Amino acid sequence: LMSNKRAALYVRVSTDAQTVENQIRELRQVAGRRGWDVVEVYSDAGISGAKSRNGRPGLDSMLKDAKRRKFDIVMAWAIDRLGRSLIDLLTMIQHLEACGIEKTRPPTMAAMPTMTPRMNRMPTPHSR
Repeated sequence: LMSNKRAALYVRVSTDAQTVENQIRELRQVAGRRGWDVVEVYSDAGISGAKSRNGRPGLDSMLKDAKRRKFDIVMAWAIDRLGRSLIDLLTMIQHLEACGIEKTRPPTMAAMPTMTPRMNRMPTPHSR
């Protein structure tokens, strides 16, 4: 039984017209059901997922706090909230693993059951 874990939430929306509140509410509910304590919410509102860590202060803070072991697990609404670039995502996952941040199953975060990563739409060599 997983409990007493310190969870960090990472939420992001691409435009100012969107809100992170729904993501936060849903993730808090999931954390509550799993017995995890939400210790921090990192947010990048109105920022594209195509931007690197330098252009996303919430993401940068989360990765710095991961190094300080301020939480045990990262939760995100969907994998594309963390980033659109596969290279950036892999680098981020390696960083979290190196910091000892726990993960449930690939793609290394406790994600919503409705997670639909857009990266699976990348063209294959056969789709040309």
